[in-house]
Amino acid sequence: MRLILNIIWLVFGGLWLALGYFLAGIICCILIITIPFGIASFRIGVYALWPFGKKVIDKPGAGAGAMLGNIIWLIFAGIWLAIGHVITAIAMAVTIIGIPLAIANIKLIPVSLMPLGKQIVDNDQAVTYYGPRN
Repeated sequence: MRLILNIIWLVFGGLWLALGYFLAGIICCILIITIPFGIASFRIGVYALWPFGKKVIDKPGAGAGAMLGNIIWLIFAGIWLAIGHVITAIAMAVTIIGIPLAIANIKLIPVSLMPLGKQIVDNDQAVTYYGPRN
């Protein structure tokens, strides 16, 4: 089922969403100081390509630098990305087939708001980190 949902997602929005994140990553990597934001953007782009069966978890050892970077990201990009994901999710939820896609779009909001100090893992690996409940 994950494969079918990922293919539908890829066709109906995931590819364009990922390309946008990749473009932002390239732009962020132009300046040395914004390279961490570029890497985070590439990570979100890969997640946006194939979101079903993946989960965002906190990276062990992320500290004050990640928090400061997340505040900067939130002000300049995170709010706008989250608004875009909500609008897209509403549009996708109009049809029954689009409801899982809308949920996947909502799933992208936390990592688009604060991407630093996070990692994206398979659902099976998330069980290893946090146990079967999460």
